[in-house]
Amino acid sequence: MAEAHANRRLAAILSADVVGFSRLMGVDEAATLSALKRHRKSVFDPSVADHGGRIVKLIGDGTLVEFMSVVAAVECALAIQMAVLAEAVTEGPAIVLRIGINLGDVIADGDDIYGDGVNIAARLEPLAEPGGVCVASIVNESVRGRIDVAFVDAGEVRVKDIDRPIRIWKWHPSKGEALSAPVTVADKPRAPEKPSIAVLPFDNMSGDPEQEYFSDGIAEDLITDLSKIGELTVIARNSSFSYKGRSVDLRTIGRELGAKIVLEGSVRRAGQRVRITAQLIDTSTGGHLWAERYDRDLTDIFAVQDDVTQRIVEALKIKLTPREMSMISGAGTKNIEAHNCYLRARELLATPNMNREVFEQILEFGNRAIELDPDYAQAYAGLSLTWVFDYHNRWSDDPDGALQRAAELAAKAVEVDPNEPMAHFAVSIPAGFLQETQRAAEAIEKTLALNPNYAPAFNSRAIFAIYAGRPQDAIADIERAKQLDPSFNHHYFHFIGLAHFMLGNLETAETMFRERIVLFPGTDASRAMLASVLGHLGRAEDAKQVWADLMEVNPRYSFEQHMARLPFDDPSGVEKITEGLAKAGLP
Repeated sequence: MAEAHANRRLAAILSADVVGFSRLMGVDEAATLSALKRHRKSVFDPSVADHGGRIVKLIGDGTLVEFMSVVAAVECALAIQMAVLAEAVTEGPAIVLRIGINLGDVIADGDDIYGDGVNIAARLEPLAEPGGVCVASIVNESVRGRIDVAFVDAGEVRVKDIDRPIRIWKWHPSKGEALSAPVTVADKPRAPEKPSIAVLPFDNMSGDPEQEYFSDGIAEDLITDLSKIGELTVIARNSSFSYKGRSVDLRTIGRELGAKIVLEGSVRRAGQRVRITAQLIDTSTGGHLWAERYDRDLTDIFAVQDDVTQRIVEALKIKLTPREMSMISGAGTKNIEAHNCYLRARELLATPNMNREVFEQILEFGNRAIELDPDYAQAYAGLSLTWVFDYHNRWSDDPDGALQRAAELAAKAVEVDPNEPMAHFAVSIPAGFLQETQRAAEAIEKTLALNPNYAPAFNSRAIFAIYAGRPQDAIADIERAKQLDPSFNHHYFHFIGLAHFMLGNLETAETMFRERIVLFPGTDASRAMLASVLGHLGRAEDAKQVWADLMEVNPRYSFEQHMARLPFDDPSGVEKITEGLAKAGLP
C-alpha cells in the first residue's frame, strides 16, 4: 500500500491527437510525416517545455503529456492551438489537433503513467472540436478566473470505461467566446526560467550515526543561503531531503523536483577536523559543473559554507546584489557550539510526528544556543515556531500562553537581526493566530523580500488570504509553494482545497481534500472539510461516511473547537463550512 501511494499522484493530463491523420497519410504519407515532425519541433514540444510539462509518450499521431499545474496544462493547450491557427493563416492548413485535458490521479510506472486521470483525458480528446480543447469540469473549475479565456459548458457525457457521467467544457479559437476577467502575471505560475537547484542531504562519512545532524545541518545551511538569491529557484529542505538514504538517479530527482541542477556531497567529522566534498551536477546530462574538497578545522566550517555558496553562484553565472552578498555570508552566529545546538534543534523541529518529548528536546537545545550566543536570531525564531506547535498540541503547562511566548521570541529574533527571513516568518505565525492580520501580512512580505524561495511564507500568505475572504488570491501562492516544496503536497492540498471550497469550486475542492487524505491518512481537518463539501454537493450518505472515518481517526474531534482556532476575518467562511455539514445532517 505504501508503495502504491508513493507511485500515485495528482496530475493534469493533456491528450492530443491529429485530426484526420489516417486520411492525410493516405493522400501523401511523406508530406504528412514531415508536417507532423515540423509541428512537434516548432510548436508542440517547445510549448510543452515552456509550460513545465513532460511528454510521457508518443502514440503514432497522438501525444500524452503530464503537468503538475492544471493552469500550465490549459495554457499550453491554448498556446498550441493558437499557434496552429496562426500557422494555417500564413502557410495553409497542415496539422490540426484535438486536445483533451483532465485533472486526476495517475499511477507512475517508470516513465509511464496510468489510471482514471489518464483514461478520462484520452476520452475527452475526441470530443474536442478540430483545433479546439475539451476539458473536464474539474479543470474548468480549477482555471476559471485564472486564464484569459472562458470555456463553454457542453453538458454531461458518458464515455467508455468510466462508470459515471462527466461534465465537459469546450473552447475553440475561432468561436470568439467571452473573455474571463483579466489575469495578472502574478496569478499565472510558470515554469521558472531561472536556474532551479536542489541540495541533497550530504552523506555522513564519520562512521557515527550521531553525527547525522551535522552533515544534514551543513546541507540545510546551504539551502538557507542559496534561497536568499533572487535569481535562483531553490527546492525546499522537505523535498530535497526526501531522497535521504535512497539511491535514485539524478535525472529522476531533477524531474520529480523540477530541479535543473543538484548539489550533493559528503561530510566526515573527526574531532576538531572536518572534510567536506561537494559537487554541482546538471540533472539533464549528469555532467559536473563544479566539484571541490575541503579539509579544514571545525572552526572554519562557516567559511567553507560561504565558499561553496559562492562557487555555485559563479558556476551558474549569477550576479549577486550587494544585499544578497551580505545576507549569505555566515550562519547567523560565529559560535561553533551555539551553531551545533541550533543544528540539533532544527533537525528535531523537522520531525514529521513531533511529540512532547521532542518538543522538550528542542527547547533544551534552542535555549542553550541562545545562552551561548544571545544575538542568535535563528535560534530565537526556531524556539518561536516550537511554541506555536505547543499551542496546537497542548504539551506544556500553559499552552494558551504559548502564542504570546512565540510572539515575544519572534520579536527578539527580529530585534537582534532584522535581515533574518526566518525571524520575520516567526513573527507572522503567532500574529496570524492572534488575528493581528496586518502585522502578520507585513511580516510575510518582509520574509519573501529577504528570501524569495521560502515556501512556508508563500503558503502562509495564501492561508491568510483565505481567512481574509480572498481565496482567489491564495491559489497562485500555494502553487508556488508546491513548486518549491513538492514533497510537502499533503499540506498544500488541504489549503488549495479550502480556497476552492470558499470559491464554490466544489468538485475541485473534493478532489484536493481526498488527495490530502490519501497522502496524510491521519488528518481530521481535511475530512471535516470534505464532509461539508459533500453536503453542499447533495451527497449526504458520502458525507456521513467521511464523518464516521473522521471520528475513527480522532474520536475527540470537536468541530466547534476546530473552527474557533481558525482565524477567519470573514465569518461567511465558517458559515459555509457549517452549512455544508447541516445539509448532510451532521452535527
